Amino acid sequence: MKIATWNINSVRLRQDLVLDWLAREQPDVLMLQEIKCETHLFPSEVFAQAGYRSAVVGQKSYNGVATLVRGDFTVTTEHLPGFTDPAARYVEVCTQGLVLGNLYLPNGNSGAEQGYASKLEFLAALTARAQGFLQQDTDFVLAGDYNICPTPEDCAPGALAPEDALVRPQSRAAWRQLRWLGLTDALRALHPHGAAYTFWDYQAGAWPRDSGLRIDHMLLSPRVAERLQTAQPDREERGKERPSDHVPLIVTLENGAHTPG
Repeated sequence: MKIATWNINSVRLRQDLVLDWLAREQPDVLMLQEIKCETHLFPSEVFAQAGYRSAVVGQKSYNGVATLVRGDFTVTTEHLPGFTDPAARYVEVCTQGLVLGNLYLPNGNSGAEQGYASKLEFLAALTARAQGFLQQDTDFVLAGDYNICPTPEDCAPGALAPEDALVRPQSRAAWRQLRWLGLTDALRALHPHGAAYTFWDYQAGAWPRDSGLRIDHMLLSPRVAERLQTAQPDREERGKERPSDHVPLIVTLENGAHTPG
């Protein structure tokens, strides 16, 4: 089973890039963030022609998430329980025995301390959601743009100021609290060290200088982690014409689903 997450930074602007990528990679699931369009304007029919059904939570000009699935699925929620901000930042589906939470975490650098508090509130709600799944013996994946560099190794030297919300100690502590529930960071489980960036800013020649960040992550519940085979960012997408500033993170799992008995 192949699952990917990609902050596309405007799906209508980069629809053809997504279609080309889907045709080449043939994932079972693609979770998109920052689609930047209202739900009814999402190009669902175009992706349906490519073999993917869509679960979309959109918003005009900002935010927005969409999960593309090849095969049957059910939508379990269109908003992260416990997160009070109405922004379109979460959609959750169930397919092939897995619950897949697609998330776009607040950046936390805008809106002063209230904006940063919203980031921490989302993380607390996400942690509570994961705790509930674990208590229910549910297999799940939480994937998307977390807007957190978990360790110094996940941020190119000089790419961010020490006080940036993506690297603030409270952000990293909240990430660890989520991880320490027993979740596996798919990429670091297979590639514990080294640069594995998923984002390069459009400014200051970040891409040519490889001044990147690892902020797009896929966290796996324990039984799902046992099925982990590969995890890798698709760097080539950043070099395309008019690309997103993020690239897809692709994870493959052994087939098989757990049925609680």
